[in-house]
Amino acid sequence: MKKIFTIIILLSTIIPAPAQQEVKRPKLVVGLVMDQMRWDYLYRYYNRYSETGGFKRMLNEGFACENTYIPYAPTVTACGHSSIYTGSVPAINGITGNYWWDNEQMRSVYCTEDKTVNTVGSNSSQGKMSPRNMLVTTICDELRLATNFKSKVIGVAIKDRGGILTAGHSANAAYWYDNSVGNWITSTYYMNELPKWAADFNNQKIVDQYYEKGWSLLYPENSYLQSTSDEKAYESKPFGTKFPYTMKNFAGKDYGKITSTPMGNSITIEFAKAALTAEQLGADNITDFLAVSFSSPDYIGHTFGPNSIESEDGFLRLDKELGDFLDFLDTKVGKGEYTVFLTADHGAAHVPEFMQENNLPGGRVFMSTVTGNLNKLLNEKYRINNIIVSDENYQIHLNHPALDSAGLNKSDIIDRIINSLLTVPGIDRAFALNDLNKIPLPSTIKNMLSNGYYPRRNGDIQFILKPNYIDAWNNTGTTHGLWNPYDSHIPLIWYGWGIRKGKTNRDTYMTDIAPTIGALLHVQMPNGNVGQVITEVLQ
Repeated sequence: MKKIFTIIILLSTIIPAPAQQEVKRPKLVVGLVMDQMRWDYLYRYYNRYSETGGFKRMLNEGFACENTYIPYAPTVTACGHSSIYTGSVPAINGITGNYWWDNEQMRSVYCTEDKTVNTVGSNSSQGKMSPRNMLVTTICDELRLATNFKSKVIGVAIKDRGGILTAGHSANAAYWYDNSVGNWITSTYYMNELPKWAADFNNQKIVDQYYEKGWSLLYPENSYLQSTSDEKAYESKPFGTKFPYTMKNFAGKDYGKITSTPMGNSITIEFAKAALTAEQLGADNITDFLAVSFSSPDYIGHTFGPNSIESEDGFLRLDKELGDFLDFLDTKVGKGEYTVFLTADHGAAHVPEFMQENNLPGGRVFMSTVTGNLNKLLNEKYRINNIIVSDENYQIHLNHPALDSAGLNKSDIIDRIINSLLTVPGIDRAFALNDLNKIPLPSTIKNMLSNGYYPRRNGDIQFILKPNYIDAWNNTGTTHGLWNPYDSHIPLIWYGWGIRKGKTNRDTYMTDIAPTIGALLHVQMPNGNVGQVITEVLQ
């Protein structure tokens, strides 16, 4: 018996333990968010996109979700970026706009502002930012948790909110562009000084090099058949009246102008490449995440409109640069070793005057004038200044402390405001947000407004504009923010490791992106997630 026991012990030391199988994941996930890209841009310019460019390559070799929608309103940048990466909606993640009115502080709050941190990379205040106003985790946070924080996560965007809200709370870094000095910066939330590679990048002053080249059309002007003529009265003119745009005079002086050109995309890609190389993203078997947002399509779209030569040229150039970026990933990470998704945070309305000159409905509503006039009328009636304190995010916010002090009946004031709003040409509906579930509205619109409603950061009255009417500040350009398909129908393409080839025409949603990545990586979905896995995408 003793011998048998000894033999068993010896065998147990000789026979190896079963090999542990690792969870299969790509080396790198790259999220590409186009700030202001309507879904139809994929096909509006399809025949002009390069065969080696990014859009055709992803469409033809990846998986396209052709009917992807934003499930909330307002459809603006901060909400879009946070919802893509959290799988959530503003009603849960708390990011209810780029700005929102805070009743406790009695002021407008910026989505990523953080007075407890300081700028790293410049002497301006543009780095006093962090993700602390976002109430939930992102898929990047969940990847970090799943790997015991061994995965590296970096966010990059010209807009601070595009880099910060995507990378999440636990990111190794987020970087954004300081337009006061032309540097890429971050905040002390992430680090106390820029890494050498980032400082070296800034020292090159690439912005001035771009300014020296200026902005010329990629192709002959007469080939831009999908666009209006170059000079339109309803386009803004930050660089002059027509192509080519000379920009040498901005060098060393105005570092913000580059954001409204395709060169803003160029510098974003170059910085993202530098980050990937220096931080060795995708260099080992622990999955990393690079979240890149391209802010310039939004600046170009607001300035010139969806039907401008500027917008078309911007996307044709971006297509080529995305193709080069995919080639870069093939070389640095390895072909078939990374996964990419491409989407947008919102679309945009056609310029109202473009619609009008083509006998289509559309117009401008100058809400700052509307609320200014309303405040005058309310002051005459109630002897209180500034009863309306904000009209941000298509909502009217009331001065509750002043109304409470005066002991006024808020319901009467709300009714008075609503009745006045309904007389404004271009305003389709107006109602008290407390009555949202009682108002007869199509379910799609009602659900979107409900998904955008977080009580502490929302107003008292909701107004909805007529289709292709915009909340305008001046008589040029366009904007976005409402429920309509031109604002809410966005592209979504998947490409690379673990992705099937094909497409689906069924309805999918922005909030489905994060849980689909979670399923791909075998990690938990974000803790505010309401989306569903798009099973057709995964191999």
